[in-house]
Amino acid sequence: MISKNPKEAYVWIWLPGNTEPVVAGLLSKRDDGRLVFNYGKSYLERSNAIPIYEPELPLEQGELPLLNDLPMPSCIRDASPDAWGRRVLLYRSGALDGNSVEMDELTCLLESGSDRIGALDFQLSPTEYIPRQGAHASLKELMESAERVQQGLPISKALDLALQHGTSIGGARPKVMIESGDKKFIAKFSSSSDVYNVVKAEYIAMRLAKLVGIDVASVKLEKTMGKDVLLVERFDRVKTEKGWQRKPMVSALTILGLGEMQARYASYEDLADIIRSRFTDAGHTLRELFTRIVFNILCGNTDDHARNHAAFWNGRYLTLTPAYDICPQSRTGNEATQAMLINGQNRMSKLSVCLVAAHKFQLNNNEAQEIIDVQRHGINENWGKVCDEAKLPTVESKQLKGRQFLNPFISE
Repeated sequence: MISKNPKEAYVWIWLPGNTEPVVAGLLSKRDDGRLVFNYGKSYLERSNAIPIYEPELPLEQGELPLLNDLPMPSCIRDASPDAWGRRVLLYRSGALDGNSVEMDELTCLLESGSDRIGALDFQLSPTEYIPRQGAHASLKELMESAERVQQGLPISKALDLALQHGTSIGGARPKVMIESGDKKFIAKFSSSSDVYNVVKAEYIAMRLAKLVGIDVASVKLEKTMGKDVLLVERFDRVKTEKGWQRKPMVSALTILGLGEMQARYASYEDLADIIRSRFTDAGHTLRELFTRIVFNILCGNTDDHARNHAAFWNGRYLTLTPAYDICPQSRTGNEATQAMLINGQNRMSKLSVCLVAAHKFQLNNNEAQEIIDVQRHGINENWGKVCDEAKLPTVESKQLKGRQFLNPFISE
């Protein structure tokens, strides 16, 4: 285990096209708890150096100021674990219920697994890179381990190490990372608190998103211990003859210059403004983002917060990643709101709100309406086929469609 109160960590980065990391700089803790970053001299002298993310961390000497009074650089926070990962880290520290101890941000970065999303990792050493890798375990063993963590029960040392492999992934649900041949996957498990089959619902949403033309991560369903497991193919890794390349990524929250406490201000309109000036193929990207907003509303995914959108970063420009984490949310009534603002201060989960905002995505009313019609038709046309793929019982299929998918409220 890392020191309970580390004061600094070296940030290592996989530069584009490389399979080995180099030291980019030092992340240091101030007396007030905030984390600040400065690049190393050797990194700044590299001919192929890129900013970790610009404008937040430009390639400049000295301690870089924190933007918008953030507690740490948001592009580095993107690489930190979220709810599930933190719960596992606390569990590994001896807090079996995962709630009785607090863990500071620097410790989370240093304790979580090294195969994290994007192209960063964190080490105590500026010269020796030692990855924190998970031990080998079967999907069945990993699921058992995740269930025991949720129940606050102890697990073996080997499975403890295996479960650590998934601690650096974002999100709140139980998950681990696995590798199969030339692909890597995020395996998502069911949770003891699920009130409906969330794993199958996400599979159905992701498959339908692809079928209606959205650029979305590939998924497949597996079964172990009689329970469903969703495997989501990672798009931030590329297998080469020399090893794995890692693609630098930043979240929409980082792109918008916001932190966790400001996430409620995240706006699709503001993101569209940035796309026009800083993204590759801006016109196509704006249309793609609009289609994702529409689909989130059609499928009942109200968890479309700004860390559930991301872009690849090549050192100069941003490129929208495939969509991910499209998961219909539990819904008791009809009325619902999206996590991000759609038009002005309006975040209501209504197609009419999308139509009003369409011009911000360089779409006229007819083009926006056509996107809505194509998606609605695609969901209806492919519903039975995709539910059969998921082996979703007829009763659950009828409940999912009309409550989460195509809820009447969206057309009001």
